[in-house]
Amino acid sequence: MPKRMLGKNVLEAARERIAWTFDNFERIYCSFSAGKDSTAMMHLVMEEAKRRNQTIGVLFIDWECQFSITIQHARKMFDQYAQWIEPYWVAVPMTTWNGCSQHEPEWIAWDENKTWVREKEDISIKRGDFFDFYVPNMMFEEFVPLFAQWYGRGKRTACFVGIRTQESLNRFRTVARDKPMLDGKPYTTNVVDDCWNVYPIYDWQTEDIWTYAAKSETTYNRLYDRMHQAGMTIHQMRICEPFGDTQRQSLWLYQVVEPEMWAKLVERVAGANTGALYGNERGNILGKGDIACPKGHTWKSYVHFLLGSMPPRTSEHYKNKIAVYLKWWKTRGYPEDIPHEADRKLETLGKAPSWRKIAKSILRNDYWCRWLGFSPTKTAAYQRYMDLMKRRRKEWKIYEPEAKDGAAG
Repeated sequence: MPKRMLGKNVLEAARERIAWTFDNFERIYCSFSAGKDSTAMMHLVMEEAKRRNQTIGVLFIDWECQFSITIQHARKMFDQYAQWIEPYWVAVPMTTWNGCSQHEPEWIAWDENKTWVREKEDISIKRGDFFDFYVPNMMFEEFVPLFAQWYGRGKRTACFVGIRTQESLNRFRTVARDKPMLDGKPYTTNVVDDCWNVYPIYDWQTEDIWTYAAKSETTYNRLYDRMHQAGMTIHQMRICEPFGDTQRQSLWLYQVVEPEMWAKLVERVAGANTGALYGNERGNILGKGDIACPKGHTWKSYVHFLLGSMPPRTSEHYKNKIAVYLKWWKTRGYPEDIPHEADRKLETLGKAPSWRKIAKSILRNDYWCRWLGFSPTKTAAYQRYMDLMKRRRKEWKIYEPEAKDGAAG
């Protein structure tokens, strides 16, 4: 989809989008991560909130295993705008993806059964029962839409989200795809009920973020200074929860910036050291970039080999996802089997299946198989899902649970 110029600079456009949001929504909050994008966005949103003398919510998910500098910056932002915000600094047990380990493919921030790497902040919400929708150890993907409903209280609600389409194809598709929009505004996306995400800086470039920070002299996360000193370019600098398949590429930075924190992380989260060692390596170790089929294997047999090398529970989880993937493509032109390889571009876009793509998903420790087009299963429904898939795999004759060799049907 070609870009369509609006005849104004991105700062003017962002301010107009924010003002439109304040005009059209009864409840408004910011999703704040303390990274460069959400920080710039929050400054702009609070500029409008102050102008209108209006209070809005700010949601910050505290992932426990975060840089001290990031936490300090989040506190500064909350203090700076204390008069105009309802703070929701959430530090409750929450499950997310661990792309560094097959033995612990998910990890739980603030796990009550673990020793935390630091204590919770005084400002934080420390108990899950603060929210009537909370389920112990629920996933981040579950929490976000339920929080929107909870905060909205049945009113039209906007959540400002600081994503930029330059960052990834998925973020570009979030804005550019055919989707439910409010009043035809492409920077809006329906989340649930009458709750909407609003992306006011979606068309900003990385250079725009830092130009805004410099010219406005606003607060920013000083961790980016450390990243610059460590030799990272402005396009490599990212701040988010640390153990996903993209985020693990920056795990080495903990060793440089906060070695004491790093020692605690290695003990706290399985595979953290492996992720730091190999997160930037291309190839079969963690499935980054091009991967090679090992000698003596086809992609299909390599997938079977990888499944057989996993802990049983993890292997069964992947077999469920692969079974659905194979069944879906079976009814879409591949009645016998999917090919070992397909055009790489079509594989990436999800327009062609292959056993290579399955292998890459496994090597990436892509536990929820997002690479294959899946979304996480809700925490409360997971056991029912496992039972259902056990029956379906037997019916479909794909990775039947009773099969001893793990071969696909």
